[in-house]
Amino acid sequence: MLESLSLRHFTVFDDFFGDKRLKFSHLNVIVGENGTGKSHLLKLVYALTIASHIMKDSPRQGKEEMQRVLADKMVRVFQPDSLGRLVSRQRGRGRCDLAAIFDQPNEYGFSFSFAGNSKTEVRLDDFPREYLPEAPVFIPTREILSIFPGFAAALETRELAFDETYLDLAKRLALPPRKGAKPSSESGMLSLLEEILGGKIHLERGRFYLLSEDSGTGKLEIPLVAEGIRKVGMLTYLLLNGSLKDRGILIWDEPETNCHPRMMVSLAKALVLMAQRGTQIFRATHSLFFLRELAIIRWQGDQSVPFRYFGLERTKEGVLVDQADSPEELDPLGLLDEDIQQTERYFEASGEEKNALLE
Repeated sequence: MLESLSLRHFTVFDDFFGDKRLKFSHLNVIVGENGTGKSHLLKLVYALTIASHIMKDSPRQGKEEMQRVLADKMVRVFQPDSLGRLVSRQRGRGRCDLAAIFDQPNEYGFSFSFAGNSKTEVRLDDFPREYLPEAPVFIPTREILSIFPGFAAALETRELAFDETYLDLAKRLALPPRKGAKPSSESGMLSLLEEILGGKIHLERGRFYLLSEDSGTGKLEIPLVAEGIRKVGMLTYLLLNGSLKDRGILIWDEPETNCHPRMMVSLAKALVLMAQRGTQIFRATHSLFFLRELAIIRWQGDQSVPFRYFGLERTKEGVLVDQADSPEELDPLGLLDEDIQQTERYFEASGEEKNALLE
C-alpha cells in the first residue's frame, strides 16, 4: 500500500514534504475545483507505482534502468513537451522532488528529482530493494469499451490525443476472464456491479457486449449501452480477468460522471467492499452526493475500511491541500460548497417558484 507521497515544486503543488506530505489510507477521496491538480495527483500516483511494477519484470535492473523507466512513464502519462515542464513555474531553473513511501518503506520506497530544463532525465536518490508485485489500474474519465476494437494497436502505432493511461487500460481489458471459480471476496462486489449493469459483461472476438438478463434485450453491443453503464462495465471486467488484485491499487478519475445517483449508491458500496478485501483505492470527485453516500456507509456501522479525504484549493500562493479522515473536517470543499448553497437557496424559494422549477 502507498502510505504517503512527498512532492515539491510539482506542477501546481509547491511544498508537501515532511509533516506536510500527503498521507494515504485504504480508500482515498480527492475533491476540489477544476485546475487544483486532482487529476495530476492521481496520475502521479499511477506513474510512480506502475514504474515500480515495470521494474519487477524488466530484464535490466539497477539505478540507471529505473531512472529511465520513471522518466519515460512520467512523460507518457502527463504528455508534457519535456519532463522539466512538470516543474512548478518559478524564478530560476527550479527542481522537482518526489518521494513515494509504502507500508514496507525499506522495501518499496524510493525518491527522485528532475530539473526544470530536463528533457527526459531524472536523478534517483533512494533506490528500492523490491518492486511492487501487482500493477496498479488507472481508469480515466472517458470510457473505452465502446472504442475498444483496435484501440490499443492504434495508440501504439499512431499519434492520438490519449495519454498512456488509456493504452495501459486497453491492454488490461484485452486479457480474458480467469478460469475457475471466483474468489469469495469478489462475489459481493461482482453481484453489486452486475446489478448495476443489468447483466454480465462479455468480450467476444475483440468486442465487448452486455449479456442482459432482460430477455427482451438479450445481447447488446456495448456502444448501444449508456456511458455510465459502460464505465461500470470496465471495472467489472477488470475484476473478472484478475487485473484488480487484493493487494493492488485502483485509481479512478471521476467515476460518477454520467452516472445516475441510484447507480452511485451501488458503486460506493462496491468500492468499499473492494477496499475491505485489500485493494487500495484513489478517486477524484466533484460529487457531493457520492461523498455523502460514503459517509452514510460509515455511519451505518461499516468502520472496517479507513477513509482519507483530500480537499484541494487554489490560492495566490499555489494549491493548498487539507487532509482529514472525514469530509466534515475538510476546509476547502470548493465546488461542493456550491451544491450545499444551491440546496439552501432552493428550500428558501417560495412554493410557486419551486413548482416553476419542477415544471
